Amino acid sequence: MFPAMTLARRAAILAGAAGAAALVTACGAASDPGAAPTKTVTATASAPSSPSASAPSPTATTGSGTTVAAAGPGPCVSSDLQASIGQGGAAAGTFYQLLVLTNTSGSACTLYGYPGVSFVTGLGGSVIGAPAARNSLIPDTLVTLPSGGAASALVGITDTGNFPPSVCRPGTADWLQIYPPGAYGSLYLQLSSSVCTRPGKKFMTVTAVHAGTSNSF
Repeated sequence: MFPAMTLARRAAILAGAAGAAALVTACGAASDPGAAPTKTVTATASAPSSPSASAPSPTATTGSGTTVAAAGPGPCVSSDLQASIGQGGAAAGTFYQLLVLTNTSGSACTLYGYPGVSFVTGLGGSVIGAPAARNSLIPDTLVTLPSGGAASALVGITDTGNFPPSVCRPGTADWLQIYPPGAYGSLYLQLSSSVCTRPGKKFMTVTAVHAGTSNSF
């Protein structure tokens, strides 16, 4: 049984209500994304053009009424994390796949907001088409990851057959580049897909991160 289908349908309904024909493209002629092999590599890259908003800082009030920053885990950096593919599903011509970020460091860290996600030509390669647009299905929430803990974001990729060839310029891609929320180093994940290659064409979306590896809420 596949509990992810509920969220996939909710994502598709939300996208339609928002007029998100600008949602995404994807694995039309490609193999099932859920069956694609995965591989992760950590690399240092230049800062993304629109880094995710910083996580809210926890605060505490002293006996005198003064508010001070409370100690707690710091933000996760790319070298703390490993990317992998989780559950998948499909609804209304869009393929949905969980992007899972696991804390592989020895201490807790936090994630907040949206990861940056785009298909690229290879490790350190050029972006294909356009980066994923933000899908507001999941509210921004500060997620604390203990060592070994995981958080997820839902990536939606629209079937390239939903667009005229002249608009989409369909092609194939084998790699995702991922910037964890608020981080400036990138992770690479192997995922083969049919994509729109036309620059500026929004063919993919991504939600904010949430705790765990389930896409059923």
